[in-house]
Amino acid sequence: MIRSLERIKQIVIKEFNQVFRDPRMRFFLFVPPLVQLFMFGYVVSLDVNNIPTALLDLDRSHESRELSRRLESSGYFTMLQAPVSVEELKGLLDRGTVLCAIQINRGFSNDLKRNVPAEVQVIVDGTYSNTALIALNYTNMVLARFAQDLARPQAGTAAVVDLRVNAWYNPGLKSRNYYVPGVIASIILLISLMLTSMAVVREREAGTMEQLMVTPIRPIELMLGKTIPFAAISFFDMLLITAVGVFWFDVPIRGSLPLLLVCTAIYLLSVLGTGLFISTIAKTQQQALMAAMFFNMPAILLSGFAFPIENMPMLFQYVTYLNPLRYFLIIIRGVFLKGSGISVLWPQMAALLALGVVVIALAALRFKKRL
Repeated sequence: MIRSLERIKQIVIKEFNQVFRDPRMRFFLFVPPLVQLFMFGYVVSLDVNNIPTALLDLDRSHESRELSRRLESSGYFTMLQAPVSVEELKGLLDRGTVLCAIQINRGFSNDLKRNVPAEVQVIVDGTYSNTALIALNYTNMVLARFAQDLARPQAGTAAVVDLRVNAWYNPGLKSRNYYVPGVIASIILLISLMLTSMAVVREREAGTMEQLMVTPIRPIELMLGKTIPFAAISFFDMLLITAVGVFWFDVPIRGSLPLLLVCTAIYLLSVLGTGLFISTIAKTQQQALMAAMFFNMPAILLSGFAFPIENMPMLFQYVTYLNPLRYFLIIIRGVFLKGSGISVLWPQMAALLALGVVVIALAALRFKKRL
């Protein structure tokens, strides 16, 4: 047992020396994950603010000016243009100068005073479908609030429907809080997969695999020695990105950090096993890299990272059950945003553990056969 641990220790030291000997490898292990995090934190966002807007006020009453003020002060719209005619309003949309055009018709104030439905026309540029849909929702929110506040002093009572919306777990509905935990999971997948998939192939290309085979090292010891360093690097990257996400981007982590570390270890079982399996199939490092990228992109697309799994065709929904990233995204977002514990996350943990055991077993059999 002691000799076995010593042999594993020497392989682990060898792998660490080989990884950190190259300055470019040190750079790619730690800098790109931070770059990706900052890109997703600052650039990739579903939040839509400062929508370029033109407002045509044909009524020019106190009520229409109040509505205009509320639209502009909401922070959702930036009033770039104040056209004076309908033709000018249409021209702004045609040229793409604005994405949203709001027209307050004549008689707006009189209709409100007579309790007659007042007309406000909202035109959006459907070329940007997501932005257009969000702009319509924002407009409806402002108009609904305006109508509600206007009705109370007139009726002397509260509105019949008092709609109060609460968003749990992410009160500000910030895309950053949604994406940053997902970036952590995807970066762990990419780094550990690529490093492990090229580990055995690198030995074969360098001609050192034959030397390892004539040593007393057993296949399981070689497997552990090859995977332990990359697991340690993945843990370090996870802690580094988590620290940046929490202290720089103010992403809350409401759950238990030790639980997150345990779940990450279970997640790495399947990811490192997949990388090891790829390394036994590929004959060159280029093939291993291409195979790792081929696995990585579908895994992200089928994980629910950006697109809801419920919106996918039923066949692909079944395929997602074989994707370890699917389960880990639920875990990491649950720990970060919901403060979930084992009592809630155990189905995902059990699925990850079962998937990891199967993948590690397949990789071990293939690894032993190749040796």
